[in-house]
Amino acid sequence: MPSELMGINITQGGAVALLTLVVLMVLTGKLVPRRTYDDLLKERDTWREAHTVSEAARTSERAQTQELLELSRTSAHALQALPRMGLEEDTEVDAR
Repeated sequence: MPSELMGINITQGGAVALLTLVVLMVLTGKLVPRRTYDDLLKERDTWREAHTVSEAARTSERAQTQELLELSRTSAHALQALPRMGLEEDTEVDAR
């Protein structure tokens, strides 16, 4: 095991070095209380579940949109095929 950790020689300091190491780890976020860690895990799981539900809804919405687009194309094609009053039979109408 190296005798230096984060630039501090821990073999000469003893308890003071150990306490300093713990304080530094807490301040840098490398050592957190178990409750904080559990809260972070719970929050992560909540966001993951929300993302899963959101993606399922997005997939359903995408499928519905595709179906509606197909129906609108069919309706537009049927309306374009109807004869128009005041126009000659051979004239095509722009489908805008």
